[in-house]
Amino acid sequence: MKANPEKNNINQVQNDEVVLLPHVNFRQKTANWIFENKVMLLFLILCIAGIAVSDTSASFVLENVTIRFGRNAFTVLSLLIPVLAGLGLNFSIVIGAIAAQIGVFFAVDWGFNGLLGMLISFLIATPLAILFGFAVGRLFNKMKGSEMIAGLILGYFADGLYQLFFLYILGAIIPVQTKSLLIPGDVGIKNTIDLTGNMKYALDEVFLIDLALIIFVIVALIAVIRIIMHLIKKDKSPLKDIIILLIAVLIYGLTYIPAVENMLMVSKLTLLNIAVILIFGLIISSVWKIIENRIQPDANFIISRYIIRIVIAAVAYGLTYIPMVESALMKSKLPALPLVLIAGLSAFNSAFLSTRIGQNMRTVGQSRVIANASGINVDQVRVLAMIMSTIFAAWGQLIYLQNLGTFATYGAHLQVGQFAIAALLVGGASVSKATNKQAITGVLLFHTLFIIAPEAGKVLFNNAMLGEYFRVFISYGVIALALAMHAWQRKKKPALEMPN
Repeated sequence: MKANPEKNNINQVQNDEVVLLPHVNFRQKTANWIFENKVMLLFLILCIAGIAVSDTSASFVLENVTIRFGRNAFTVLSLLIPVLAGLGLNFSIVIGAIAAQIGVFFAVDWGFNGLLGMLISFLIATPLAILFGFAVGRLFNKMKGSEMIAGLILGYFADGLYQLFFLYILGAIIPVQTKSLLIPGDVGIKNTIDLTGNMKYALDEVFLIDLALIIFVIVALIAVIRIIMHLIKKDKSPLKDIIILLIAVLIYGLTYIPAVENMLMVSKLTLLNIAVILIFGLIISSVWKIIENRIQPDANFIISRYIIRIVIAAVAYGLTYIPMVESALMKSKLPALPLVLIAGLSAFNSAFLSTRIGQNMRTVGQSRVIANASGINVDQVRVLAMIMSTIFAAWGQLIYLQNLGTFATYGAHLQVGQFAIAALLVGGASVSKATNKQAITGVLLFHTLFIIAPEAGKVLFNNAMLGEYFRVFISYGVIALALAMHAWQRKKKPALEMPN
């Protein structure tokens, strides 16, 4: 019987669909990944070239990037939810920063110091951010399809009102208790407010042991509330929550062991400690994924990916024993509480997608027509996304100001949106897609370039200001490129949207 060549080619053709061979599929995926992350790869090349040209030490770069990461990462992560909801890049986070600065001013004026002063700032800024976010969301619902332009213009408009408030209303209409904050003449606030001695490093200097107590109280309260709700409703066994409560009690009990207590009496973690935690976390999660996917149809391909991750993690851990690397990692430190807040917001962004509200936001972001047909209140979901983003932006600005230690009254908020959005885009995000990984990567690359650009300009042109101009040009250029790509993609493949 004669063989049918068409049947022998089932590896490539099946049901009139082309099935790529593994090596072809790998090449295609690699090409797609490079294209999607072209901006990130360009910045990586610029950073490496800048470090090589400027002859800057790895220790210097790591120390400064670590400081900037602790200041800025939370604000960049606040941009993710509006992207998820189809609102694009939230240029109006400037308004969240304004809410934070109003909170800081009144906390300083009323004489609150330290962690209590920061708590007062949070309590003032959060309701203001909710109000501002609600107003912005309502406005954006009137301007569907033009949210980014509206957000940019709205930021300038809000800045005008902010200037009016701080220059003419404070001192003239609203009394200011601390006269040293006023411009001579008792009307208007002076240009700079020094936070040294009251709220500088208020969050950065919280000890790990105090942080453990705060986390324990939060987890215990949630577990107890859930247990009580299960007992009242009798809908489910509270065993899982009881186990969580007992584990939390056990872990917190360990803090009373003298050796553990001494280890936790610090407010900062070295990059070496953070790297070790991340490496072992990656190894454990990869092993778990291997066990979880061992019976999948394409198990060998999936498992090989996680084995590669384990090997890379092991190599990275081995590098920490090189004296030069170990020394650089030991010198760079991250404040514990801001790090936990950044990790918490990252976890929230990921977990939020699995909730009903998160799924609704994703549906609205993909297509307002489909969302509306599914019975989702599109306008309400968009307003909620803006409220959440504005709150997180306000909290991010509070983290930034307490770490900086100086409050530039009329300028601290002006470039918040520009730099945060540029950092997000550098990580490989777009107007319609953004992840925690892209936000974190973008912060690291963007601020690495910010640190080395002046040094490279000084070496190449004997003028550090050229490096300053270059990095500002880059930040605007990245945003312009992202918006141009978004416009091109929409023209090429129009999205299904609700009419305005």
